[in-house]
Amino acid sequence: MTLYEELKARGLIAQVTNEEEISEMINKGKATFYIGFDPTADSLHVGHFMALSFMKRLQMAGNKPIALVGGGTGMIGDPSGRTDLRDLMTVETINHHCECFKKQMSKFIDFSNDRALMVNNADWLCDLNYLDFLREYGGYFSVNRMLAAECYKSRMEKGLSFLEFNYMILQSYDFYELYKRYGCNMQFGGDDQWSNMLAGTELIRRKLGKDAHALTITLLLNTDGDKMGKTGKGSVWLDPNKTSPFEFYQYWRNVADADVTNCLRMLTFLPLDIIWKMDTWTGEQLNGAKETLAFELTALIHGIDIAEQVHDTSKELFKSGGSADMPTTELTEADFEHGAIDILTILVKSGLCLSRGDARRNVDQGGVEVYDKPVSSIAKTFTIDECSGEGLIVKRGKKNFRRIKVK
Repeated sequence: MTLYEELKARGLIAQVTNEEEISEMINKGKATFYIGFDPTADSLHVGHFMALSFMKRLQMAGNKPIALVGGGTGMIGDPSGRTDLRDLMTVETINHHCECFKKQMSKFIDFSNDRALMVNNADWLCDLNYLDFLREYGGYFSVNRMLAAECYKSRMEKGLSFLEFNYMILQSYDFYELYKRYGCNMQFGGDDQWSNMLAGTELIRRKLGKDAHALTITLLLNTDGDKMGKTGKGSVWLDPNKTSPFEFYQYWRNVADADVTNCLRMLTFLPLDIIWKMDTWTGEQLNGAKETLAFELTALIHGIDIAEQVHDTSKELFKSGGSADMPTTELTEADFEHGAIDILTILVKSGLCLSRGDARRNVDQGGVEVYDKPVSSIAKTFTIDECSGEGLIVKRGKKNFRRIKVK
């Protein structure tokens, strides 16, 4: 099975401009491709992980990835998949987010010895002269065609700002610049980026007389058609300070039965023949498949040592029959002073400790964890939002657990 055939078998490929040429370049390790990441937060999330794992697969076969951080386009915001205007960020915030992205991407992509590149489109977008840019490139874009694009059509009812309308042009110019500077002959991205990517290939063809290609990656959806990677608390982040390794593990351990093998195919690097066998599993075997999914992804994001720790904690926590059986302490908003509650109060109210003095000793001795992360300070507090939804899972010692949540 060739690499391209494996990508199709894993259900990763949605749309392509020229399958014959793209598959040949990918299989021979001759593709120089890019994927863009707009710095909308200070951490990548599960949606980005799809793209990162895709880049990793192709790099392992000899292809050269370019991770394009959108320090320039981030000043406008991508309207794709949005029903409202994104909040505009300051330059300082954007630059901080870009630096965070670089650190996280380096865990997946090998940037040594020119095997991959990481570039920022602020390098060429921020110094553009508006009138010169319009004269040079504006004539290559049809407004009628742009308005027919799905990313704009979905915004027409609520109103599409001229600010966002420029996004397709800027993304196309990114592809054009990467082609000229680095010989980048392919752009990959989520399936909701198809219109923007086609516009880029067209600009290169009309401006340079060269062929460039686009391939979209299948969006990670659950059986209900919703994007995966969201919980009651928001996105599932790759940063352990925003989503702890235990929370990350539990998200995948608790996916719906119908979504397990699809996630294994699209996200893990397990051989397909092993995954296909799991497709027939039911009952306890299917729970084993979920544990495999959770372990493999946690190891990819946080390392195998942490994945093993989280796996052991999870087994200990749920061996009595599942999260529904876990003792739960319900708090009211009155328990929160100025919207927060301290760890000592949580330990006493939950019954995990007999008194605040007992709670203090357990924290000082390193015996208290929230999810799988040790609590190092008695001043540690948690907000109402953090205790909402599924709540917090607090552990004292090795076997004493409580779920803490707001009524």
